Amino acid sequence: MSDTKVTWLTQDAYDRLKHELDEMIENRPVIAARINDSREEGDLKENGGYHAAREEQGQAEARIRHLQELLRNAKVGEAPDDDGTAGPGKVLTVKYDGDDEEEKFLLATREEGAEGALDVYSPESPLGKALLGAKEGESREYELPNGKTMKVTLVKAVPYSES
Repeated sequence: MSDTKVTWLTQDAYDRLKHELDEMIENRPVIAARINDSREEGDLKENGGYHAAREEQGQAEARIRHLQELLRNAKVGEAPDDDGTAGPGKVLTVKYDGDDEEEKFLLATREEGAEGALDVYSPESPLGKALLGAKEGESREYELPNGKTMKVTLVKAVPYSES
């Protein structure tokens, strides 16, 4: 999984993810029962219900492991400093070289993102890595998927607030 990377989460996001984890763990016997019921239907090679239930179980177990890892390494409720520096848990306003429009997004994990209110960019993404530690007004460059380089300027960096 990860090498114990700390993930900044608001209390609300932590509670939401913990609730999801608890529900998934409670649902394990339901999926197991579905697998057993399907297994009793006969030939496993041609048993679509059995294979679908096994696939669902695999996906559920992967999500459970991901949530457990995320919550184990979460730093809860400690909002980052309002110091104008780009970092996880900050809403960044940036301007790309050659573009007049500004873009605003949350630098955080996907799980932390507010329900569609802001785009969320990971600190591990090329743009996120380039901006980490940048001060307002500072320009950085990062590599695009096509191999070209893009210059981006940090206009503003403020702590994320759910209110």
